[in-house]
Amino acid sequence: MSQRAGESAPERSGGGGMTDFGRLVRAEWTKFRTVRGWVLGIVAAAAVTVLLGLYVASNSLSSCSLGTVEVECPTPPVGPDGEAVRDKFYFVHQPLAGDGAITVRVTSMTGLITYPPPNHNEIVPGLVEWAKAGVIAKDGTAEGSRYVALMVTAKHGVRMQHDFIHDTAGKPGAVSADAPRWLRLTRAGATLTGEESTDGASWTRVGTATLAGTVEIGLFVTSPSDLTVDGGVGGGTAQARLAKATATFDNVGLTGTAPGGDWLRDDVGAKPNLDGAPHHPGSVEEAGGVMTLSGNGDMAPLTGEAGPAVPLVLIGLVIGLIVVIVVAALNVSTELRRGLIGVTLLASPRRGRVLAAKAVVLGTVTFVAGTAAAALVIPLAWDLLRDNGFRQPGLPLPTIARVAVEAGLLVAGTALLTLGLGALLRRGLAAVGIAVAVVVLPYLAVIIGGLPTAASEWLLRLTPAAAFAIQQVTPEYAHVVANYTPGSGYYPLPAWGGLAVMAGYAALALGLAAARLRRSDA
Repeated sequence: MSQRAGESAPERSGGGGMTDFGRLVRAEWTKFRTVRGWVLGIVAAAAVTVLLGLYVASNSLSSCSLGTVEVECPTPPVGPDGEAVRDKFYFVHQPLAGDGAITVRVTSMTGLITYPPPNHNEIVPGLVEWAKAGVIAKDGTAEGSRYVALMVTAKHGVRMQHDFIHDTAGKPGAVSADAPRWLRLTRAGATLTGEESTDGASWTRVGTATLAGTVEIGLFVTSPSDLTVDGGVGGGTAQARLAKATATFDNVGLTGTAPGGDWLRDDVGAKPNLDGAPHHPGSVEEAGGVMTLSGNGDMAPLTGEAGPAVPLVLIGLVIGLIVVIVVAALNVSTELRRGLIGVTLLASPRRGRVLAAKAVVLGTVTFVAGTAAAALVIPLAWDLLRDNGFRQPGLPLPTIARVAVEAGLLVAGTALLTLGLGALLRRGLAAVGIAVAVVVLPYLAVIIGGLPTAASEWLLRLTPAAAFAIQQVTPEYAHVVANYTPGSGYYPLPAWGGLAVMAGYAALALGLAAARLRRSDA
């Protein structure tokens, strides 16, 4: 077909818009992989993430002691859901094979705290908030075995807890001689029902749980350590001090067990001293139908005390992100400043589409690199830590996979944020400076800067550094007091929330950059 003078030739699109964009993405990928500096930069970012994590893990040592003698650190028990737990309490019990119940009245609860601040040289009366005493049915006396417990606590009223991670609130209020609490735990089949009363006549149900088979049923007392955290949420230092609780029980009623059976006594979870005697033992005294039990420890997830957290083994990710930021800034700012973008615009004159193609390529490359680096370093570093004396349980494969993918999203989000800044500012150095300032520096300020708690929390909520929440692998439990700080692997936002904050900043930067490029097209 001939073309008349003065008529323009029809535009050859070679297919639909998506086909054109796919061709543009392939062109950007070809460009990226042929620029040696960009490729080496991404490889270096992944390598430093792995190597620095392995270096830190190999140089981290753990040791434990009994008195002045150094001993191998014990492996923490594992609960029924696979989490590391603390399972230490004083237990007076009898076996129960079928249906039955235990009823008691708790008339008092007191305690002692050793070496509290500011003097660090005395033992004073006091109860920590989650000191607990009550009735319990447990699947044997082995640490980590299943249990159902109904209890009074020092500051959280009556609670029903089971299997370490489950907690149901009853009525508030502390126990005293003027305000005793009646507790009843009843088993029918495999179902245990917890009830409380103020007078032993009118009962209120607290909750239910299941526990089948022959169990040990009886009374218990325990008390977590007195924990204080000095400094900011990220730079805080936790200090734990031994605390002991003592509770008095009377009106003890037990059905379903062998008639006239003797009470068995166990200091569950107590570790022996070098002479074989229990370390920080509990005790029981019985007189005139009144039992007085004393104990220390806890029945709860280990949380922040489980050992080195993921932030330790992913320490190299911080340096790797800086390398990624430099590559991402140069990926677009160099082309814009030197006019090299004109070559790409011959294929597609729409600069916004070019930026989108760059984002697809850069985001994909950095996601793959970040995911691969995290997936490699986490299990390898964990093995090194165990070789060096740390005894926390290894991370399950699904958890490693989740953290690795989320680390890839963190790296990709940082790259896209920087890409948008580079296209918007057209100055690579400025883009690098801003990206480091909003992603890396807030995180470092929280981890090592000792900022006030409120400031630290807001930094990890409102800046792109919120995405570091991907490093949290164990939940925070309301019924466990622990050092819930980023240094221990805890963050104010969940992983998806932190990644959403990062995605919002990246989308904003890319959107503003696209708007500026469209104005250049007009």
